[in-house]
Amino acid sequence: MCGAPPAPPTMKRRDQRSFLRTAGIARLSLFMLVCLALPRAMPQQPAFTEQVLEGVVLGSQNQSYVQAPFQVPAGTERVTITFAYTAKDQHTALDLGLLDPAGLRCWSGGNKSMLTLGLSDATPSCEPGAIPAGEWKVLIGVPNIRKGVESHYTIHVFLSKTGAAAQQPVILREPLRSAAGWFRGDLHMHTAHSDGQCPSQTGTMVPCPVFFTVDAAARRGLDFIAITDHNASSQYDAMRELQPYFDKVLLIPGREVTTFQGHINFLGTTDFVDFRLGTSAVPDVNTLLKNADALGALTSINHPEAPSGEICLGCGWTPAKPVDMRLLAGVEAVNGGSEQYGLSGIPFWNKELNNGCRLTGIGGSDNHRAMQPLDEIGSIGSPTTVVYARELSTPAILEGIRKGHVFIDLAGTHDRLMDVTASAPGAAQEEEAHAGDELDAARGASVHLSLRVTAAQGGTIRWVEDGNEIAPGGDTAISSAEQEFSLDWTSDGNRHWFRAEVTDGAGKLWLVDNPVYVNWQVANRCGAD
Repeated sequence: MCGAPPAPPTMKRRDQRSFLRTAGIARLSLFMLVCLALPRAMPQQPAFTEQVLEGVVLGSQNQSYVQAPFQVPAGTERVTITFAYTAKDQHTALDLGLLDPAGLRCWSGGNKSMLTLGLSDATPSCEPGAIPAGEWKVLIGVPNIRKGVESHYTIHVFLSKTGAAAQQPVILREPLRSAAGWFRGDLHMHTAHSDGQCPSQTGTMVPCPVFFTVDAAARRGLDFIAITDHNASSQYDAMRELQPYFDKVLLIPGREVTTFQGHINFLGTTDFVDFRLGTSAVPDVNTLLKNADALGALTSINHPEAPSGEICLGCGWTPAKPVDMRLLAGVEAVNGGSEQYGLSGIPFWNKELNNGCRLTGIGGSDNHRAMQPLDEIGSIGSPTTVVYARELSTPAILEGIRKGHVFIDLAGTHDRLMDVTASAPGAAQEEEAHAGDELDAARGASVHLSLRVTAAQGGTIRWVEDGNEIAPGGDTAISSAEQEFSLDWTSDGNRHWFRAEVTDGAGKLWLVDNPVYVNWQVANRCGAD
């Protein structure tokens, strides 16, 4: 199977042939599995081809080099290979490399069994860059094989035509944790690959290596981060190197598409998207968003109500032409980079929700100083975006965000949780919805909302309907480590949204949930703003 069900359509073909090698005869069996690209509604399905190369290294080939050729068609964006061989118990050692039509692209020696190289990133020991069409060769070095021994090798070659993480071979999107749950992360930060800085050994402020950003996320206890340097893709190579070491922190490919009319988070693909707004290639924001969508990216508006102009070039959301908001998945409701404007995204988000636009509210630290103390505002993980996902992988986290199964922990704690469920008891077919879900409730139907809050003692809950706080008709104080609250509402048959929030005693926000959408198809007019 190409991935998690439902499976895409597949085509299968087998072709076996033999070929002569310098040192003897080897057998190559080719198994081609083509996983067709699927529409945006199913972004988790891959689009790649797979070839299986099989052969034998003989004892007579000791201290030589063996080549296993394969064809790479035009339009390929990534080559990934896995390598396994037998007779290790007889002290056979085989090294792994890769040749493109122009020369050597990888040489790992014997310490790697998987190599991947794409346009902007590659396994350490491999060179990222253009993927030329033509005959490529897996290069097998033979430092040791005993006389009379045969070592059978199997090479899986995956050829990807996209940079979308959700459409890569399974080997490149295996989850760091396979169980469903709440995962905590930060979706907005900067490194040396744009304007992230930190003090050097002598105390001079210098471009800050990606390592320090990932290390801070690990020390914070985050499960995932998206490194979103301004219009850059060079950070992906550093992330490729760091991911095996930081095997508790998922590194999601991203960038902050920075234009003169607003900043947009672009998550889930290493593909390039042209950010040059106002040129013939990208005449307006709608074109940019459509291009991003075609690449399988999740897009959200960053700090929409930040000031623009000389004080912060293009930071506010100021499109020159109306934008089709249906092309966006979310909005940064809380930004940690500015204490003054950090919460200004919430009124913007409320307005778009009232316009019928189902945008997921997320948070991002907008961190530019990876070494700053983790207890400061705007440090990595402050705020934290908490996502309920089926596993800890890039496709699953982005799927959870698209579904709105998200709340924002403004203090960036390790343990605070909130979970809203809504139901319409007594309906012919009773439904239950969580934050981000839709619930149908006919006029006169009773809707019951329930909120479970964890680790927020001393806080106060509040309910928001269509952007306005409403009286819950009961206790709102959180006095225990885990507590439930409820709200009952009688439907008028119209479109509404409900959100729960938690504040401290002074009214400062602690937690902000995403809405439950009631009768969302009624007069749904989301479109150009």
